[in-house]
Amino acid sequence: MRAIQFDQPGGAEVLYCADIPMPVPAAHEVLIKVAAAGVNRPDILQRCGLYPPPPNACPRLGLEVSGIVEAVGNKVSRWKKGDAVCALTPGGGYADYALADAGCLMPVPRGMALRDAAALPETVLTVWQNVFAKAQLKPGETLLVHGASSGIGTTAIQMAKAHGAKVLATARTDEKCALAMKLGTDLAINSIENDFAVAVRDFGGADVVLDMVCGSFMAGNLASLNPGGRLAIIAFLGGHKIEASMVPVLQKHLHIFGTTLRPLPLEQKAGLCRAVESEVWPWVEANKVQPLIEGVFALEQVAKAHRQMESAAHKGKLLLIP
Repeated sequence: MRAIQFDQPGGAEVLYCADIPMPVPAAHEVLIKVAAAGVNRPDILQRCGLYPPPPNACPRLGLEVSGIVEAVGNKVSRWKKGDAVCALTPGGGYADYALADAGCLMPVPRGMALRDAAALPETVLTVWQNVFAKAQLKPGETLLVHGASSGIGTTAIQMAKAHGAKVLATARTDEKCALAMKLGTDLAINSIENDFAVAVRDFGGADVVLDMVCGSFMAGNLASLNPGGRLAIIAFLGGHKIEASMVPVLQKHLHIFGTTLRPLPLEQKAGLCRAVESEVWPWVEANKVQPLIEGVFALEQVAKAHRQMESAAHKGKLLLIP
């Protein structure tokens, strides 16, 4: 089969398509014939040598796919050949076929195209884990989302609105702010031209913040949160070092936490998948939550897809099609 590989860290030019042996599923694994693979920021970081895969994980790129079950291990009972699924993979999704643990598969939501379902696992599970499972966003509360036009941002806006929450969002251009408003955001803030913390406080403050920027945004995040607020940090696009007074953490009894999805134990990933299948798939099937797919690339165009993501000009998700 064909798979995307790289021999040393570097720019997008290090990626190439190679013929490798077809993988064979272990007892608890499923082999998926890939219809599409999602392109995600951790793929960029891994290619650059900044995000090594966990021990025993597939070293190749690709953390989410959709496709058709081709074969199952001898201890897999739920899935069978021919099932239409989307899945978290431990790596290796940029290929004609990919392996995934049986617990990390989900059925394609009713009414959704098989290809488009590849845009769901990483974003939906990340938002669910941080905003809902950990931060416990409640209907009527306010969520502040940074990076509103990203795959995570567009998904978080829709999921929070489907849940009955108010949503505030930041982006770096007026065009991206307009997209956030189209998705249902109550207030979109151009973070280049405005102090987002002032705008959030004028709105009434935020109860939960989903932050992929960190760096210079930390002080604003703490100022934006209401008493008892929760701050979820999922990336460091603005840098991992901060200069901010932590006094508001004590004064307002704030909670700060961070998560990464890939290194979680399989049983925790499976638990998140079951929760999403139960709670979020009905929103998807009711068209309350839909992935925004901006770019679709052939597998051999992987370098072009990576460059588009690195430009930060994209809105929503990018997919590779074997």
